[in-house]
Amino acid sequence: MTRIYFNEVATRDGFQIEPAFIPTDVKVALVDELSGCGYAKIEVTSFTSPKAIPMLRDAEEVMGRIRRVPGVEYTVLVPNLRGAERALESRADELNLVMSTSETHNLANLRMPREHSFAALAGVIRAVDGRTPINVSLSTCFGCPMEGEVPPDVVLGFARRFADLGVRGLTICDTTGMAHPAQVARRVEALQKEFAALQLTLHFHNTRGMGLANVLAAVQGGITRFDGSLGGLGGCPYAPGASGNISSEDAIHMLDAMGFDTGIDLHRLLAVARQMPQIVGHEVPGQVAKAGRITDLHPAPASVAELKETFK
Repeated sequence: MTRIYFNEVATRDGFQIEPAFIPTDVKVALVDELSGCGYAKIEVTSFTSPKAIPMLRDAEEVMGRIRRVPGVEYTVLVPNLRGAERALESRADELNLVMSTSETHNLANLRMPREHSFAALAGVIRAVDGRTPINVSLSTCFGCPMEGEVPPDVVLGFARRFADLGVRGLTICDTTGMAHPAQVARRVEALQKEFAALQLTLHFHNTRGMGLANVLAAVQGGITRFDGSLGGLGGCPYAPGASGNISSEDAIHMLDAMGFDTGIDLHRLLAVARQMPQIVGHEVPGQVAKAGRITDLHPAPASVAELKETFK
């Protein structure tokens, strides 16, 4: 049975675009509940400027208060050297660095050209000097709403350059929900050939309803690590009409039903997922938390018993 590993990103990627501040106590409690569900990693927060992302201004406090469960890695996003220093002081298990493979998206999102971003992140990697594992998330690896499809050679080129710097993992992101399964299969084949020694993670959004189909295409191509966001929270401000990330519980439910080992206690995870509308103050896209698992059966209507008697 193939083992699939999930990284929960709701408390960082999902929360960071929510308009109303989610209290620190709620974030800590949520991470603690998720820690007991069987995740390989939880992306807890981001050590970015509180002015840039006010939602995550409590990063140090959250990292200091969560209950760390053996076997779970607590990863954080860091945008620069100062963020990396703060993350190291907070005992993060992994640093996640981010840039876009689309020049236009990188300028819009990070306000600098790609080469500036690469140079800055390379500086962080050198400064950390192996003290903590580093993952690099490459955004818009399948398409950019302002440029169109990002050429595979561009994606592989940046992946190669970061691999040469000694990073432990690469996350290939469909930031704007433009990927489709055939494209995913092609990208995964190329990535597996060259970077099989690294932790390769796929990160999909469900903007056009193809998120789970893309997960399946990646699994069939040999990928065993995925990001997901509880309830399907998240999104990209530079993707018009964007919905959130793939719903963790929906993806895990699908893979469990197909016989894959996700290591996740789905019953427990769904109990947590059902709290999300109350936490964020609105409905969330996830489906399985609303409909239940396919193994959750329901009593037949009373009329069925009467009809059985009639047709005896």
